[in-house]
Amino acid sequence: MIAGLYTLGLHWQGRALKQRLEAATQEPELAQQQLLRQLLSRHGDTQFGREHHFDQIRTPLDYRHAVPIRDYEGFRPYVQQMMAGQEKILVNEPVRMFTLTSGTTGQPKYIPVTAEVERGGSQLMRQWLYRILQDHPTFLSRAVVGIVSPAIEGYTSGGIPYGSLSGRIYQQIPALIRRTYAIPYQVFEIPDYDRRYWAIARYALARQVSFLGTPNPSTLKRLATVMTHQAESLIQAIYDGTDGEGISAQRPQPKRAKQLEQIFNTTGALRPRDCWPHLDLLGCWTGGSVGAQARQLTGDYGPLPIRDLGYLASEARITLPYQNNTPAGLLDLTLNVYEFIPEASADQVDPPILLSHELERGQCYQILLTTPGGLYRYHINDVVEVTDFYHRSPVIAFLRKGRDMSNLTGEKLHVNHVLAAIATLQRQFHLTVASYRLVANAQNLRYELYWEMSDVPSHDWIEPLLSALDTALAQNNVEYGQKRASRRLNAPCLHRMKPGWAEATQRWAIAHGQREVQYKWQVLTQQPLPLDTEAIVQTYELTLPYAHPH
Repeated sequence: MIAGLYTLGLHWQGRALKQRLEAATQEPELAQQQLLRQLLSRHGDTQFGREHHFDQIRTPLDYRHAVPIRDYEGFRPYVQQMMAGQEKILVNEPVRMFTLTSGTTGQPKYIPVTAEVERGGSQLMRQWLYRILQDHPTFLSRAVVGIVSPAIEGYTSGGIPYGSLSGRIYQQIPALIRRTYAIPYQVFEIPDYDRRYWAIARYALARQVSFLGTPNPSTLKRLATVMTHQAESLIQAIYDGTDGEGISAQRPQPKRAKQLEQIFNTTGALRPRDCWPHLDLLGCWTGGSVGAQARQLTGDYGPLPIRDLGYLASEARITLPYQNNTPAGLLDLTLNVYEFIPEASADQVDPPILLSHELERGQCYQILLTTPGGLYRYHINDVVEVTDFYHRSPVIAFLRKGRDMSNLTGEKLHVNHVLAAIATLQRQFHLTVASYRLVANAQNLRYELYWEMSDVPSHDWIEPLLSALDTALAQNNVEYGQKRASRRLNAPCLHRMKPGWAEATQRWAIAHGQREVQYKWQVLTQQPLPLDTEAIVQTYELTLPYAHPH
């Protein structure tokens, strides 16, 4: 009954939101011009608006001349005033909270959230759910598991909360709908990493679940691991009706506990695919450096379709995926204003600026955002690819951060080159490379592959593997091949990492301020990260001569 009311409301609201975005995709230039005028008019009477003469801007070209491109550091002085409680700085409405994310200078970024930002994010999520309903009518027929970060992690000097927008939205779910969500919000405020995941698993296993959603696929992998490793205590808690945290009163469920016990005794595990036979869909990121993790979910969850949550960041919700198993989605032309810099021109002093209707299929661009939260021509340092067009609007996918690059001696190695090389190894050697990192070693002028292995490798395939890695990097990056052929780059090596290295690294990052749902594994780094070096079990060197790929 509750699920039926939920889906009925989504149908009613989602249809109207879909029609609105559909109209914008047919006239993207007009839609973006109208939105720009609305934002400039709404926030013209602010410190930033007066400094940049919003009242005199009439066209997108006027806007470019009046407002220079900035990264976050260009906005930090304004945001600091807002954090102190000052009003009408970047936006002409109250700031409800700040979302928190990591910055490039070591200081975190605080992103203003207003009622308009919250409304836009909620509408995009409702439309996302509505479009899924068209393809998967039963995906909300049972309980929903959503995993978020805490809404409030602290307060600014002006008394304004900062934390997670996803957590805040979760808190605000209407009571009737909240009953379809398996996890009480208070679970996400449990500070201890292990206890929090145990509680998530406990509440999820108590229900029949038809949909799980969280941005990072590693979160889903971790949930599956906890379900099996803590099976006995989870089954006992469900049998007794306890949760170990006193979060909410639960009735004993001996029947469900017996079902889970039988699954565990039969299969030796509590895999999601066995525990939730009605599981219809997963929602998580599928692109960028986390795409490989998403593809590894099949073992625990079965061959389920995955609907990407879209290109979203603390700064903005940007795309709406409308097909399964792809990170590509529609630009939300109704919420933010977008400008694009061709990737090949990114280093120019005065690069060409394109609007959404001027992009080309198959091309890559850096993206600039103008948002209802007070970011104007904001350079988020992301690279996106245009994969298709929907009517006259581009369909885009997040590729990587703009500076995910290493350059020891002119090779300019991108994280995309690394991802492609590892994919080649997986195909060539029929293996799964789960947790790995390629690290630049400037002292030895080489790249080092840190790899967590479940089994100790035999020496007879280590040499061919390292040689294949070397060749694959050269095939994906011609300058790498040139530097290797001239011996300006030395051969890569392989570090076998102790079991648990990846999980320990994630724990360390979260303990030092990284929000769990925003955590992203770093595939390519300029130096070892904390815990990397000490987790090395054995190092293997490549002794075979370099063979230049043809």
